[in-house]
Amino acid sequence: MTRIGRTEILSLIPHQGGMCLWDEVLAWDTQTIAARADSHRDLAHPLRSRDQLRAVHLCEYGAQAMAIHGGLLAKAAGGRCRPGMLVALRAVDLHVIRIDDLPGELTCTAAVLTSGENSWQYAFTIAHEAQLLAEGRAAVVLHDPA
Repeated sequence: MTRIGRTEILSLIPHQGGMCLWDEVLAWDTQTIAARADSHRDLAHPLRSRDQLRAVHLCEYGAQAMAIHGGLLAKAAGGRCRPGMLVALRAVDLHVIRIDDLPGELTCTAAVLTSGENSWQYAFTIAHEAQLLAEGRAAVVLHDPA
C-alpha cells in the first residue's frame, strides 16, 4: 500500500496533537505496518519528564502503530475502527534507557498475531538506524460500539 502522512494518520486514530507519535506510514498490508517518527526529539513531547523521554514509552509508540494499522484496515473495508484500550504488554525488551537523545528517526514494524472482533494482539519492534531499541507484544481490547 502507499505511504501516508501525518494528516491521514490523525484522521485514523484518537491520538491528536503531540500525542500522535508517528509522522508517516512507510508501508502496510493486511498483516503488517511500518512507520517512522521524529517526535522523540521534541522538547514539548507530552510523555517527557525530567527532561527525558524514557525507553518505556516505546510501548506507546508500538501501540499507536497498532491503532494506525487498525484504522487503515477499517478504512479499506469502508468503515472506521472502534477505539481500543491497551490491556497487556508481554515479552517487552528495552535495549536503551532513553530515546530523546537519539539523533535520527525511529522506525517501527508491527505485525498482527491475532485479530478478532473485539481484540487484537501484535508483535512490534522499534529501531533507530540499525539499533534495535524495543521489542514486544501488545494486546488491545476494542470498546463496544455505542
